[in-house]
Amino acid sequence: MLLAAFGFSVMGGAAKSLRGSFNAGQLVFYRNLVGLLFLAIGFWMRPPVNKGGKFYLLLFRGMMGTTALYTLLYCILHIPLGTAMTYNLTSVLFIAIISFLLFREYHGRIVLLAVLLGFLGMLLIYKPAIHFPWYYHAAGLLSGITSALAYISVNRLAGHYDTRIIVLSFILTGLLVPTVFMLIRYFASVQHDDVFFINWQWPEGIQWLKILLLGSAALFGQYFVTRAYGSDKAGIVSAVSYANIIFSVFIGMMLGDAFPDLMSLSGILCIIGGGIIISLEKRKTSVI
Repeated sequence: MLLAAFGFSVMGGAAKSLRGSFNAGQLVFYRNLVGLLFLAIGFWMRPPVNKGGKFYLLLFRGMMGTTALYTLLYCILHIPLGTAMTYNLTSVLFIAIISFLLFREYHGRIVLLAVLLGFLGMLLIYKPAIHFPWYYHAAGLLSGITSALAYISVNRLAGHYDTRIIVLSFILTGLLVPTVFMLIRYFASVQHDDVFFINWQWPEGIQWLKILLLGSAALFGQYFVTRAYGSDKAGIVSAVSYANIIFSVFIGMMLGDAFPDLMSLSGILCIIGGGIIISLEKRKTSVI
């Protein structure tokens, strides 16, 4: 999950650097096109082995993941990177709620307090702004909810499909959806917008490198987040995703953001403290 958090942070930074050149729909397409190329090489080198049996859940995972990516990239392009990532990481809360309501997963009060401590740290670091239009906030919350549903479905798909097949379901959906909307735009003469009905646009110059970084970092994160959620209960694994905040702070600094203030540093300590508590509690449980 730490590797996944780092990959997604790099993806966010690459997407932010492309602001003004590409919109969310275009980035969704290119992100998944790069991912498909890497996966194809992996399948050629080592064919997947699947047990199968949960095809519709696999499709659901692809749709939820694509919706989450659309909304996340939309937020990254229009609001500060920190605020966009904050909304996406609300998936941790939704995972805990959905896992408890549907599967009765409860990890104890100590883990619950650790998750809350991590959430407090997230707020201290990013201090979410409230002066943006309501639809940015709606997109951010939708990103968190659909990410939670995608991660929970990954946990239920583990053992039935190769990790790369689960990732492939997301990548193919992420290629199909923008392609369909682009064809509708051209054949039905629909006015282009900032999300779905996109114009085709080739990258130029250094944009190719940024697109490659966007796609490869996203695939890197997607692969390891799939491995993480497939190997443990979603509620516990998701808490480690708070590391995304720490990585994003330093990547933001590399892109010109100011050094974190005292409140932000306090948030980092809260997140690290929450991670240590969860690790110790899991170790105690495994020993018992």
